[in-house]
Amino acid sequence: MALPDLLPIKPFTRPVRGEVIVPGSKSLTNRALLLAALGEQPVTLTGALFSEDTRLMAEALRRLGFTVVADETALTVRVTEQAKAFPAPGSATSESASAPIELFVGLAGTAARFLTALCAAAPRGVYRIDGIPQMRKRPMRALIDALRALGADIRCLGDEGFFPIEIHAQGLRGGAVRLDASESSQLLSALLMVAPLAAGPVAVALTAEVRRPFVEMTTRLMAEFGYAIGEQASTETYVINPGRYRSPARYAVEPDATAASYFLALPLVTGGSLHLPFLRGPGDGLQGDTHFADVLARVGAHIRTAHHGLDTSFSQTNMQRGVTQNFSEFSDTFLTLAAISPLLAGPTRISGIAHTRKQETDRVAGMARELTRLGQHVVETPDALEIAPRYLRSGETIETYGDHRFAMSFAVLGCLDLRGDGQPWLTIRDPACCAKTFPHFFELLETLRQNSLAS
Repeated sequence: MALPDLLPIKPFTRPVRGEVIVPGSKSLTNRALLLAALGEQPVTLTGALFSEDTRLMAEALRRLGFTVVADETALTVRVTEQAKAFPAPGSATSESASAPIELFVGLAGTAARFLTALCAAAPRGVYRIDGIPQMRKRPMRALIDALRALGADIRCLGDEGFFPIEIHAQGLRGGAVRLDASESSQLLSALLMVAPLAAGPVAVALTAEVRRPFVEMTTRLMAEFGYAIGEQASTETYVINPGRYRSPARYAVEPDATAASYFLALPLVTGGSLHLPFLRGPGDGLQGDTHFADVLARVGAHIRTAHHGLDTSFSQTNMQRGVTQNFSEFSDTFLTLAAISPLLAGPTRISGIAHTRKQETDRVAGMARELTRLGQHVVETPDALEIAPRYLRSGETIETYGDHRFAMSFAVLGCLDLRGDGQPWLTIRDPACCAKTFPHFFELLETLRQNSLAS
C-alpha cells in the first residue's frame, strides 16, 4: 500500500492474535544470489525476499550478464546462464567496447560489498559501482585493500576507501591478506565467497574481532552451495583453496530472523499471542539473530517451538523486565528491544553496538535521540545505551533517518494503547524506508490490528 510521509500508528485496543509469515532473510537471499552466480548450474531460490536491497542485487547481476528471473508471487528467483556473464568488451552482449558497466547499489550494504568482490574476481571487464550519498560514507576500505592485495585493480573515484569505485577486472591471483572486518562482517563474507575463484590459495588473517554468526552463516551457506572451506588451523586465519561451487538445483531461504523480531516482541506491547510459521528457534538454522528470542524470554515473553515455527505470547498479568544484553553477535535486533524499553520495569542496558554507528545511519545516536524525544532517560556511550523508563511523551514524531529498522521498531511501540482511547499517539516519518527489507510491514501490522478487533 502507498504510505504517507507521516504515518500515525493506530494502537491495538485488544490483544494481538493470529499468525505472521515473515519474508525471507535479506542476508541469506543476497548471499544465495551471489553464490548462485558463482556456480555453473541453474539455481532456483525459494522463499526469497523481495525488497529494495535484493532487487538491487538481482538487477546488478543482470547487468553483469547473468539471467535472473524473479517471480514475486511464488517468491522464487532463478539464476541461470552463468557462463554468459562478464562478456568480453565489444561482444554482442557487452554494453560497449570502452564504457564501464554501471552498477547501482542504493544503500544496500550487502549488495555493495558482495558486488565489489564479485567484480574484482571477474575475468574481464570494467565496472563502476556507486550508491546514494549515504552509501558513500559506509566502510569499504578494508575490502578494497584486501582485494588489491590479491591482484585486483580498484580505483576510488572520490575519497579513498569509499564509493564510487571503478574496477578493471583481471581475476584474482591469490595470496595472503590482512583484514579488519570489525566495522562490518560483510567485508569478510564478501572476500570468503569469491576466494575460491582466485588462481591460487587465499589466506585471510583477521586483525580485529568480527561478528562470527554472520561469518558462520556465510561459510555454512558456501558449503550448501558445494564449496566447503574445511577445518581451519586458526580462528584468526581463513585459508581458501581454489575450487568450484556445485550449486543445488533448489535452495530454500529461511524466514528473516531480524524481521521476525518485531512480531516476536509485539505481544509484549499489546498482550496476546502470535504464531510465526517456519521461523527457526535460537541456534537453529543459519541466522544468529534467532538468539533475540532468548532476550525476549528474559524480558517476559513466552516463546516456544510449535507447529514448525515459533509461538510468542505475553499475559498482561506478567511483568515486562528490563535486561542487560550484549548485542555484538546479533546487533540488527537491538533497536527492537530499545524501542520497547520504555514499557519495561527497570533500566535496560544494551552493549556491543559500536559498529552500528556506521550502518544505514548512526543507530546508537539515533536511538538515544528518539527515546529522549519520547521522554526517556538515556545514557549513551560509544558502545552502549542505558535506558531508564519514564512516562512516555505523547504526540511525538519519530525520525527514521532513512533507516528501516527505526521505522519498524518504533511502530511496534506505537501499537501500545497509551491513552486508552484507541487513538494514535506516535507518528513515524518516512515509513516507506521499510521497502529496503520489508515492503509490506505496515500493511501486515494493520492486518493484525484489524484481526484483533474481530477476534
